[in-house]
Amino acid sequence: MALLRLEGVTVRFGGRTALDAVDLEVAEHETLCVLGPSGSGKSTLLRVVAGLQRADAGRVLLSGRDQTGVPTHRRGVGLMFQDHQLFPQRDVGGNVAFGLRMHGAGRAERERTVGELLELVGLPGARQRGVAELSGGEQQRVALARALAPQPKLLMLDEPLGQLDRSLRERLVVELRELFHRLGTTVLAVTHDQGEAFALADRVVVMRDGRIAQTGTPLEVWQRPASEFVARFLGFDNVVGATVHAEAAETPWGKVPVPAGTAQGSCRLLVRPAGVRLAPVTEGLPCTVAARTFRGNHVALLLEPDRGPRLEAACSLRDAPEPGARVGAAFSAADVVVLRSEG
Repeated sequence: MALLRLEGVTVRFGGRTALDAVDLEVAEHETLCVLGPSGSGKSTLLRVVAGLQRADAGRVLLSGRDQTGVPTHRRGVGLMFQDHQLFPQRDVGGNVAFGLRMHGAGRAERERTVGELLELVGLPGARQRGVAELSGGEQQRVALARALAPQPKLLMLDEPLGQLDRSLRERLVVELRELFHRLGTTVLAVTHDQGEAFALADRVVVMRDGRIAQTGTPLEVWQRPASEFVARFLGFDNVVGATVHAEAAETPWGKVPVPAGTAQGSCRLLVRPAGVRLAPVTEGLPCTVAARTFRGNHVALLLEPDRGPRLEAACSLRDAPEPGARVGAAFSAADVVVLRSEG
């Protein structure tokens, strides 16, 4: 059963449509992350669900109940923003207990819950610390504990890790995923960071110009972008026009194998970098290595083919050729994707 359902939600700001008849469901206990470039509508979507922005059309339903006219504080949702918005005049315990106090919890319940939550987010013993004494990561944990304290039916995160350095973000996103699964929390998050979304989410939504461009599990979206927009948003640039005949496509790079059952005719074709295999020059499309970039456990190569546009490839650290080297490029059908028309 969907805990959250959006039905035809539309928001306009003057002549601009920020959300265009959006339909979306978030299942109970699911973590869904909304991705998209600036101006795609992802933050507006979050604000509509929270009751901070009125929809011009459509409905938001929580547990099957229409939220039209229901103020934010009566929706039973938790909010956590990029800048944490902690109360500087309150200590850590006072910040975490704020929502409990607003919901009428007694002193004993507040004390018990604050202790449990601080233990849960890895800050035991921090109850009496001032928020100004905390690091960015610690403030993030306090903000999370405060959002979880009233036991919201839906927790909403707006760029939750945006102000933290990369190594801390990568560590916290793993901890958050484990925590949400352990608690059974239903989460709706918006972020521009693909790595963060793909690590945190059970399902991702990619938005463009107020509409949903693709929905799926992180693996589905990463392996099979639905359109050229989604592919390029994810950082894939090996996209060309092609014509499919039988089990191969005619492309500016020559013949490229396609998966069995691929629709015949003209299309836009993506070759994921993992599907560009290095081979001897005599056994593939002749290329010159234009550049290489180390990416931790692999090397990203930029190849200049003798024909056709530049190609991005990926290879292991030990197999990475030097810039200027001559190599052949061969293609793997498993990493070739026929993209949906955007017309």
